[in-house]
Amino acid sequence: MKKHISSEAVLLLEDGTIFKGKSLGRIGTAGGELCFNTGMTGYQEIFTDPSYFGQLVVNTVSHVGNYGVQQEEVESDKVQISGLVCKDFSHFFSRKTAEGSLQEYFENAGIVGICEIDTRALVRHIRDKGAMNAIVSSEITDIEELRMKLAEVPSMAGLELASQVSTHDVYEFKPDEVKYKVAVLDLGVKRNSLRNLVARGCEVKVFPYNTPFEEMEKWNPDGYFVSNGPGDPAATKVAIDSVKQILDKHKPMFGICMGHQMLAQANGIATYKMHNGHRGLNHPVKNLLTGRSEITSQNHGFVVDAEQLRNHPEVEVTHINLNDDTIEGIRMKTKPAFSVQYHPESSPGPHDSTYLFDDFVALLEQSKNK
Repeated sequence: MKKHISSEAVLLLEDGTIFKGKSLGRIGTAGGELCFNTGMTGYQEIFTDPSYFGQLVVNTVSHVGNYGVQQEEVESDKVQISGLVCKDFSHFFSRKTAEGSLQEYFENAGIVGICEIDTRALVRHIRDKGAMNAIVSSEITDIEELRMKLAEVPSMAGLELASQVSTHDVYEFKPDEVKYKVAVLDLGVKRNSLRNLVARGCEVKVFPYNTPFEEMEKWNPDGYFVSNGPGDPAATKVAIDSVKQILDKHKPMFGICMGHQMLAQANGIATYKMHNGHRGLNHPVKNLLTGRSEITSQNHGFVVDAEQLRNHPEVEVTHINLNDDTIEGIRMKTKPAFSVQYHPESSPGPHDSTYLFDDFVALLEQSKNK
């Protein structure tokens, strides 16, 4: 393994705050919305999660890169983050099964980052000030030049990004024994969602985010899965229209994260940008239908408006966040559709919420037997 020589790097926040450290990954400049993830493991899954497209990720765990990378742990076909911010970045790895270092992985993917900064101070700052745009550079040291480049980075509010991460071509996976056919509307789907469906006997066909509903219906699916994805849900209008048509047909539907927000939007319930989103592996959620709590993996910066949901005639709350009482799950009262704001497919974990895939399969079975 070749030794990486770090150069000086700068992180400039939208409010003018500056952090100086050392470079990681490729030498260059990258901007995006700055957000933090509190997960202690699973960094490769984070970096390849399409929901992080357009964002600079701060890993709050002390050491990043120490167990290297391997292909089976990716959640999409490329690194999705704009850049990485961390404290200690390990250029060497100790896991025997690793296929390479995170440094080489980032170099090959063209990812820029900064390490050796006080991430606790940074996270405390953006917890108080809120999520904001930032720019990191290991090639430009002039702050005024960085300010001008930062001004060109678009705000996440109002930004449609599903088109940037969705598949361009339809593809499918089949289990050995097909029990159900599930059409997946890809807003930035993670591979483990597809694995969970296939493991339960579902043949899945993945469609681009802007596929007309009529086109998906030609395949005659038993139900629909609407995936996670990046950007402002209110701006993802083509997917909202598709979900409305799914509901009109009374087809079983399961949405996660962006898919959850699409179900709300399709019912006229607004979403809004949070002061700081939920990102990590340790968010407690209460299932109001069973009374049980679960530890969940989350990655979202927008949330469904609880006030508009409270008296809605067709939609009810099924899950709430125990930290801040935000909406974590909803279902239709008269149609076979439900959604959650978190990741039941989470890999490497936690796995408290995988029952939701079983709930979806139960809906598919009920629908087939009608």
